[in-house]
Amino acid sequence: MEPQVARPGDAIGILGGGQLGRMLALAAAQLGLEIVVLDPDPDAPAAQVAGRSIAASFDDPDAARSLSESVRLATYEFENVPVSLVERLQEEGVAVRPGPKALRVAQDREAEKRFLEEQGIAVAPWLPVTSVRDAEAAFETLGAPAILKTCRMGYDGKGQRRLTAGEDPGLAFVALGGQAQVLEREVNFELEFSVIGARAVNGGEITFDASRNDHEGGILRRSEVPAGMSTTAEKRAREAVGRTLRSLDYVGVIA
Repeated sequence: MEPQVARPGDAIGILGGGQLGRMLALAAAQLGLEIVVLDPDPDAPAAQVAGRSIAASFDDPDAARSLSESVRLATYEFENVPVSLVERLQEEGVAVRPGPKALRVAQDREAEKRFLEEQGIAVAPWLPVTSVRDAEAAFETLGAPAILKTCRMGYDGKGQRRLTAGEDPGLAFVALGGQAQVLEREVNFELEFSVIGARAVNGGEITFDASRNDHEGGILRRSEVPAGMSTTAEKRAREAVGRTLRSLDYVGVIA
């Protein structure tokens, strides 16, 4: 029977060995939980503090088998883990939280935007881009300034190109690798804030107070609570978090 919760002495797998994985491993240790990290880098931050680490690529079947033999529960610490790995672990009896549906949505910007729109959550005006011609047409439709983003593997300001009036969107598309992308019209916003929510296996949900976020160079530098924003906006955000959690059948923490 699939385990529902982790208890002291249990081993939990973490797919990915970055900074977030390290913080998760340290927090788990305080609860008496053993961590097994799977990451291609043997010196990854999380691997340095885990009880055990498996240094292998995410598509290595032997590594997946070794992990499934070591843990009953697993999670991923960033969105660029192959969905196929999560599905393989589940087939081998490992409960992966959150599940593959959430991962599939989170790792592709086009899929993410379409999902949010289906939930009635507003996103910046955008268009999909798969060619130079698409980039030119989308830029003409949305106008400047706009931001061209790769659908996959973009984070912390990577995989993005800001376009101002007169720039060539086709050249920007090629410069970003000519892969699937989205073009977003830049939004003149007052502030950015986040709401963190969590959902349990039994469907119980909780949301936390909003935090105001300040970015520099496309990277989050500072978050402050309270956010100093209207209660109406925060209420709408909390409701959006709840819809997202339920629609993804999400188990875990989300922002």
